[in-house]
Amino acid sequence: MTAPVRRAGAFALLCTLSLAVAAFGPATGASIAAVVLVLAVVVTDGPLFDLFAFPDDYEEGRLYGLIAFVLAVTALGFVAMTSSMSLSIFVGAVLLVGYGNFAERLSQLRTDDAAVRAGAFCLGGTVAAIVGQVATLSLLSDPVEPTLTVITFLATSGTLLAALLRDVLIVYDDPIVMVVVGLLLWLLVELEPAVGAVGFFTALAVTAVFGYASYALGAASVAGMLTGVLLGLLTIVFGGYDWFVVLISFFAIGSLSTKFRYEQKEARGVAEGNDGARGSANVLGNAAVALGAVLGYAASLASLLPVEADVFLFAFAGSVATAMSDTLSSEIGGVFDDPRLITTLERVEPGTDGGVTWQGEVAGLGGGTIVALLSFALFPDVGAVGAVVIATAGFVGMTVDSLLGATIEGVVVNNQGVNFLATLAGAIVAAALALSLALVG
Repeated sequence: MTAPVRRAGAFALLCTLSLAVAAFGPATGASIAAVVLVLAVVVTDGPLFDLFAFPDDYEEGRLYGLIAFVLAVTALGFVAMTSSMSLSIFVGAVLLVGYGNFAERLSQLRTDDAAVRAGAFCLGGTVAAIVGQVATLSLLSDPVEPTLTVITFLATSGTLLAALLRDVLIVYDDPIVMVVVGLLLWLLVELEPAVGAVGFFTALAVTAVFGYASYALGAASVAGMLTGVLLGLLTIVFGGYDWFVVLISFFAIGSLSTKFRYEQKEARGVAEGNDGARGSANVLGNAAVALGAVLGYAASLASLLPVEADVFLFAFAGSVATAMSDTLSSEIGGVFDDPRLITTLERVEPGTDGGVTWQGEVAGLGGGTIVALLSFALFPDVGAVGAVVIATAGFVGMTVDSLLGATIEGVVVNNQGVNFLATLAGAIVAAALALSLALVG
């Protein structure tokens, strides 16, 4: 057994001690954390040091990785004890990270395939989070415990987020991952997910198939695949399959447009990097606002926000219309000559931030129209006027993207930041127009 596997196993066993909070109370849990923290500070060499030490810890002669981990567990436990966060969420998040990492390290003994390792983390983390939540609820004899399906949904969502964060960050950042996952699961519980077993596993299967297909076809990296599956799962659970169809239309058509004359765009220097496979930053830059709208919709239905739920429906559609419009505009417009800077209309080189072509503008308008038509067909509350609102929001958002590209991209924000701001603009325009035209309320 290699040192990384032994270290991961040791951390996993350490995570299991989080159950002591449920079994014996917070005082016992705090005492265990204090003892481990003291040992992490005092032990500077020997077998125990070697068991928990990361490579950088040898240079410093201190178990900083273990110290950070214990502090993160303590902080998350404190939140659980002083807020509405359930102890089962706390334990589930801790075990998820610990045993997910252990499963991933074990898989590395047999393969270097990134997708397989991510799958091992997800499987190990999900099982550990389910067991941890169930065990905690049993120890607490919680009379209002969630259903096993909801527990599985929380475990799966948390594991997908953890796997994504670990792909973006590094293994030494597991303390950060654990805290973020715990806070996400707390949010999801507050949104009161009403999901049955058949509905959840169907949603998981659908999103997993789409996610793996995007990876296998080279349309997404491993991180992009994980991001897409998480976004899709949350969209189906809190919105529905109609919301998912609108969202997946962007990923499908956007990926096809990326491959459109890819060699020609590559020769011109305007092609998407990594052979067109979109990573997590690209996916989140285009879809983070849409996810926020889905969660806002759920929060409105759960009476957590004093806003009409349909406002978030229009915001969702407007953000997706913007993402579709911008993607088609750049991917199709990039194969045509004589782009002009949107702020001055001067001719610029292909690939210049803020450069547009009339062909790209037409393609972008068509992309927003596709989202508008899908929304009209799938959402009864949208109507013909609402469809025009969504298409308009997509065009405005696309224009905002070009304006930001010509002015602040590369200076203040990167491409993903511009995408986020543009989709946010599209969402705001759609929601504002819907409110002003009394399409919601």
